[in-house]
Amino acid sequence: LISLKKLSLGASSVMMGSMLAGTIEAPGQFFYRDGVRMKKYRGMGSTDALKMRSSTARYLSTNQPVMVAQGVSGAVADKGSAHDFLPYLRQAVKQAFQDVGVQSVTTLHETMRSGKLRFEKRSNSAVSEGKVHSIKYAEGN
Repeated sequence: LISLKKLSLGASSVMMGSMLAGTIEAPGQFFYRDGVRMKKYRGMGSTDALKMRSSTARYLSTNQPVMVAQGVSGAVADKGSAHDFLPYLRQAVKQAFQDVGVQSVTTLHETMRSGKLRFEKRSNSAVSEGKVHSIKYAEGN
């Protein structure tokens, strides 16, 4: 989980816009692309949002001749209801905490501050090697 990395570096919360954008409760219309049900996603700092002026004040670009995007627009896969998806996310965070050996964000931060939590830089080859390989088709993640 990318969110665990952020939490382990000291964050108390994380932004999850694109992760929740594909839920039924998120605004927007579903559409199909290549047989997959998708929903348009427009990050608040994206060029699309800035053009619509819905986030210009938030990103300090009100009355500015040049706007610099700080987000993206695109499409995300349908994730169903947030009521069904959030328990999955909660369990994923709990499992990630278990992998690190902590039980909460507070103990994660304490472990990081004490120096007991160590980070490892991995090469692209190591990342590729750490994924499922040598099979033709994988189901799941």
